[in-house]
Amino acid sequence: MNKKEFKVSGEELLKKIREIINEGNVRKIIIKTDKGEKFVELPVTIGVIGALAAPIFVVVGAIAALASKFTVEVVKTEKKTTIKRNAKK
Repeated sequence: MNKKEFKVSGEELLKKIREIINEGNVRKIIIKTDKGEKFVELPVTIGVIGALAAPIFVVVGAIAALASKFTVEVVKTEKKTTIKRNAKK
């Protein structure tokens, strides 16, 4: 599993979540308090765009209003490596 963490303020939280989702390859987003406690875990499915992402943005917007500092942990999907072998004829 590939993980990245970002420290953001409440004002930056929604913008950062939008950027992460637009990047793609995201399995889930975990938003933690400044003390490292898990606040919310958002599963992100492949192809979440437009109206389907709206509920995620509503939740994140509400969370951003509650505190001033967050850590955003992003769990990305692993890229599968395919090895092709030449078939003998």
